[in-house]
Order: sequence, then structure tokens, then C-alpha cells
Amino acid sequence: MSESKIILTGNFGVGKSSIFNRLVNGIFDEKYLTTIGVKVGQKEMKNQKFLIWDVAGEVSQEKIPPTYFLKTAHILYVIDLSRPNTFANIGKDLDFLQLKYPSCELHTIGNKIDLLSSPQEIALRLTELPCTCKLLTSAKTGEGIEGLSSLLVS
Repeated sequence: MSESKIILTGNFGVGKSSIFNRLVNGIFDEKYLTTIGVKVGQKEMKNQKFLIWDVAGEVSQEKIPPTYFLKTAHILYVIDLSRPNTFANIGKDLDFLQLKYPSCELHTIGNKIDLLSSPQEIALRLTELPCTCKLLTSAKTGEGIEGLSSLLVS
């Protein structure tokens, strides 16, 4: 069985740890606890083992230690669609990650769709982004979480 490393990254409070917990443990916890450093877990999907790193949120991806990205196959950049005020650095972050880690597959994940009132509101938020989300999720309801396997397993 092959093994790949995944990093969950993005701004503070976008739901990286909630996606991690839903994916690795199948649970959602209402309590908000800031990740300090990195949290690591494993998940098997379609006969592949994934080592998943949940990295503490940063205002800029340049602040994350480069050693965290060693041997990483996939970067999941998580965006909180319910908070447009967190959209400001997305373009800069994605450019930095693509330039600094060109061998990693970079995936943008729009999270917290459960907090938006309608498909029209989701569509509007997506037009405000400087990127295209490859997957829409709600770590709270679990919607879209299993879709991560289609992004990660070739």
C-alpha cells in the first residue's frame, strides 16, 4: 500500500482542524481550539494510506516552517466561505505555495458551506475568490469530506 503526505493549511479559523477531525476520526466538535504547531493523523482511502498534517493557521503561508512541507504530495488550502474578510491573502498565499512547492498538488477547499443560507450565496462567495475551489465542504455536517478521496487518489 502506498503512502502520501497531505498538509491542511490556510488562515486562522477556516476549519482545517474540523476537516482533519472529520476525515481522520469521523467526528465534528463544536469547541474551537487553536492548533499550535502541527497535528498529525492517518487515513486510508482507496487502498492508499495518507499521513495528514493539520498545520496551525497563519495570516501568511510564508510563516509556516518549510520543513513541514518536506515529502508532501498534496497541499489542501482551506478557505472559510462564510468569512469574506479572510479572502484578502488567498491569491498571495496560493502563488507562494505554487512557487515554493511546485512538486506538490495544490487543492483549494471551500469550507463552511453550511453557514451560507443558499446555493446562490455560495455561488456569490465563489465569485469573490481569486481562485477556483476544487471542492466545497462542511466539516460540521460532513458534506463533501468524502470527496477529498477523489482529489487525493489518482
